[in-house]
Amino acid sequence: MDLQGVVSQMDHNAQAIQSLVAGCSDQQARWKPDRASWSILEVINHLLDEEREDFRARLELVLYHRDGAWFPIDPQGWVVAREYNQRKLESSLESFLVARAESLAWLRGLVSEATAVSEATAVSEATAAWDVAYQAPFGRMRAGDILAAWAAHDVLHMRQLVELKWQYLVEVVKPYKVEYAGEW
Repeated sequence: MDLQGVVSQMDHNAQAIQSLVAGCSDQQARWKPDRASWSILEVINHLLDEEREDFRARLELVLYHRDGAWFPIDPQGWVVAREYNQRKLESSLESFLVARAESLAWLRGLVSEATAVSEATAVSEATAAWDVAYQAPFGRMRAGDILAAWAAHDVLHMRQLVELKWQYLVEVVKPYKVEYAGEW
C-alpha cells in the first residue's frame, strides 16, 4: 500500500468535502429527500464522529492495543441520538476539519515511522505493521484494512453529498427541469 498516497488522498478528501458543502444554506444543509435519507448536515456530523470515535481509535487499537476490546459504536443511531440535524453546518464542518487535521498529523507520523523502518531494514518489515490483525466481532481486520476503509469511507460520503446536492437542486428549480444537463 502507498501509505503516503493514502494519507495525501485523505487530506484532499477533507478539502473536497469542505468544497462540497461550501455555500449550502441552512435550509439546504438540513434538507432530506425523504425520511430515510440523511441531510448534508447529518453526513458531516457522521464524518466527524467517525473521525473521532471509529477509524483513528480502531486503527490505534489494532496497531498498539490488540489485547483491548473492540468497542461498540452506533453510527446510524447517533444521527438521531446526537441530534445531528439540529447542529450548525459551519461549526460541524470546522470540527470535522480540525479532527481530520489531527488524524493526518498522527498518520503522517506513522508513515514516517514506516519509511524509517523500510530504509533501515527490509521493506517487508515496514509493511508488517499494516498487516497486524485484530479479531473483531465480525471478523479479522488488519491495520491496513482499516486505513484503506477510512479513505474509502470519505469517498462514499462524498458521493452521498453529491447525490444530496443534485436532489436538492432538482427540487428547488421546479417547475423547471434539468434533463438538458444530461443523464444522472
